[in-house]
Amino acid sequence: MTAEQNGNKNYVIAITIIGVLFFIFGFVTWLNATLIPYLRTACELTSFESYLVTFAFYISYFVMALPSSKVLQFTGFKNGMAVGLLIMSGGALIFIPAAMTRTYAWFLLGLFVQGTGLALLQTASNPYVTILGPIESAAKRISVMGVANKFAGILSPIILGSILLKNIGKFQDNLATLSGADRTAALDQLAHKVIGPYVIIAISLVLLALLIFFAPLPEVENEEEEVKENEVKRTSIFQYPYFWLGVLTLFFYVGAEVVAVDTQINYGLSLGFDIKVAKYFSSYSLIGMIIGYILGIALIPKRLSQQKALQYAAILGLVFTAGAVMTTGYTSVLFVAALGFANAIMWPAIWPLTIHGLGKFLKIGSAIMIMAIAGGALIPLLYGYLAGLPHPHASTHAYAILLVSYLIIFYFATWGHKVGKRE
Repeated sequence: MTAEQNGNKNYVIAITIIGVLFFIFGFVTWLNATLIPYLRTACELTSFESYLVTFAFYISYFVMALPSSKVLQFTGFKNGMAVGLLIMSGGALIFIPAAMTRTYAWFLLGLFVQGTGLALLQTASNPYVTILGPIESAAKRISVMGVANKFAGILSPIILGSILLKNIGKFQDNLATLSGADRTAALDQLAHKVIGPYVIIAISLVLLALLIFFAPLPEVENEEEEVKENEVKRTSIFQYPYFWLGVLTLFFYVGAEVVAVDTQINYGLSLGFDIKVAKYFSSYSLIGMIIGYILGIALIPKRLSQQKALQYAAILGLVFTAGAVMTTGYTSVLFVAALGFANAIMWPAIWPLTIHGLGKFLKIGSAIMIMAIAGGALIPLLYGYLAGLPHPHASTHAYAILLVSYLIIFYFATWGHKVGKRE
């Protein structure tokens, strides 16, 4: 086998394994859409309290991303991914005592630990995919990863929903007739349903960590920023203004994406839909994202640049948000689901536009980008607060907060990504 053939083989192996990784953390991430209504019943929570699920999960990215970059300096990208998977496995196992005691704080701790593992995973895997090939086609590679991620996201609420939310409507009706020890016993039985699935998740994560550790994944080198003779080489991450605008953009994008998926089941229930119907609503958004990713793979970069794709997607986000707020019932649900299509190309386009040219600051830049995922902690929490206000259309009108997100994304796509960038 020639050196070129061997290189191509290693590239295919690397892309395949990273694709499996994106599938796994897509599966774990989008379980939150099911956990929100499930824990709201099992732990007897308010609407606002139930959205602490997303807060605990995504705030870990903000807290743990910089420590993750330090870990990667010692482990490298490959071993860092394996460590991240093991940490995620530990988080899944915390669900066992959480369910046994039906303690919401323990569930939130388990979600925080899972998010910590994902912070390390994403700090390693996103720049890895970006610099594994030409920067011009980075959005295409990330879109391929996105298909794996969101396909898992479609499956996870369906699979977990069939276990945790099965007959939940009858359960809630029956619960209303119970009190004292009988009510506690019924809620404990519901809480125990989560143990089996999360034990399986923990075992799967350990096996995947072993696969990553022994797989022939190449270590990729950071790209260096090109500096002309009359230019001064940058010595700090703070000297890249386009990077910080990209971080802000990613914060608002992740918040918009999480709202468009994780609020869907609760939103359907607030509109009066039966849980048998509403439990599939989050999958609608993820199906829209897969369609968007496939279009991105087909069009970028040959027919559409990463920057133009992000610009058009932001416009669609504004249009679909307005549609969701101004309509009612199933039409409004479909507009929220359509946000999945608009959101699809945003992550793949924001990443390469933001980290291109960082050179030796790539690892720290990637960690700061991962911190921006905290948008998924704060913006859904704001939605949950607004949706719980005593107004007949509060849950619908609360989606208007996404207009801010898409305006910021449009600015970055049109002007922000060029501020201070050396062409």
